[in-house]
Amino acid sequence: MTQNFARINLLGEGGFGPVYKGPGLKAQPVAVKSLDLEGLQGHKEWMAEIIFLGQLQHPHLVKLIGYCYEEEQRVLIYEYMPRGSLENQLFRSTGYTATLPWSTRMKIAIGAARGLAFLHETEKPVIYRDFKTSNILLDSDYTAKLSDFGLAKDGPEGEETHVITRVMGTQGYAAPEYVMTGHLTTMSDVYSFGVVLLELLTGKRSMDDARPYREQSLVEWARPMLKDPNKLDRVMDPRLEGQYSRSGAHKAALLAYKCLSHHPKPRPTMTNVVALLDSLQGFQDEDAFASGTFVYIVPNENAAVRPVSDDGKGSGSGADEEGEGKRSGDGRRRRNPRQHGNRGLRHRIKLPLSHLVTYSDPALYDTFSNGGDSPVSTPTSFRKPKEQL
Repeated sequence: MTQNFARINLLGEGGFGPVYKGPGLKAQPVAVKSLDLEGLQGHKEWMAEIIFLGQLQHPHLVKLIGYCYEEEQRVLIYEYMPRGSLENQLFRSTGYTATLPWSTRMKIAIGAARGLAFLHETEKPVIYRDFKTSNILLDSDYTAKLSDFGLAKDGPEGEETHVITRVMGTQGYAAPEYVMTGHLTTMSDVYSFGVVLLELLTGKRSMDDARPYREQSLVEWARPMLKDPNKLDRVMDPRLEGQYSRSGAHKAALLAYKCLSHHPKPRPTMTNVVALLDSLQGFQDEDAFASGTFVYIVPNENAAVRPVSDDGKGSGSGADEEGEGKRSGDGRRRRNPRQHGNRGLRHRIKLPLSHLVTYSDPALYDTFSNGGDSPVSTPTSFRKPKEQL
């Protein structure tokens, strides 16, 4: 199936172990995850994946197709997600792939939010506990699905307000009260969602030692600026090149600010998060997509100049007379200085400004990510976040 777990079929690797691509039923490709016996997770986490994904089904949860348990070998088989993880798409763009456009980022955010909301609203709530970009997988249409339920926990029952557990997760994503006390609630997941939403806005990893000291923690650096619309440009991913709704981005930034509250009570529920993100779908902003006229001048050395008026039409006899100039005493024409300055230019073609904005289209992103040459060069490299027990 995986050609004896050949390196060529390796899709990725996490705390559980490596993941390989293999053929499925009816020629459907699948992802095969093999437990690393020397890794950070073990049989307990392997069983948690089977229990939770075997019972829970939702459009924004990855499907568990099967599993294998033989001697020390433990394998999980999932549906194959052709776009890979959000981490790869957001942070590992090369000069041959365009960056994720604003509309796609919001689609991913709302899909992941719906997955979390479903877990929190089940009859017996589930706390995901390891929400991060590497655990959000994307299908061919950039539909987000949550994967890796090895650290998931059943939520509090009855009058209990929290679950006390050993602190596990990834540095930069865990809620501060959970790190300090080990008290786990659904609001811990909301905080982690706020971190991922902030990563989508900024295009930066939650933790990066390569950045200046004050910016190494994305939350500590960016959160104070999220409420101020005048500082929005400092926060937003420069690779978007301003092609996003300013009103929508500001509202998303305010949502991230609330999710990242230092205390759990002010944070919104995931149901409220989904409702707000739904309201941002298709958000348009006149400041981001300003309409106007762009004049493109085509050079032509062999043609005379014919000035163009503001309405795009020739200026008629008046222009001819100006271009004709005056004759000197010997009968020769004297060249008009204004005409001489425009020598060699023939046509002025008016184009709408919106026609120039082409590289934020998801369809073009699909083309470039499949090997086509991209006019956008966005080399990015970051260090991977350290796993924290």
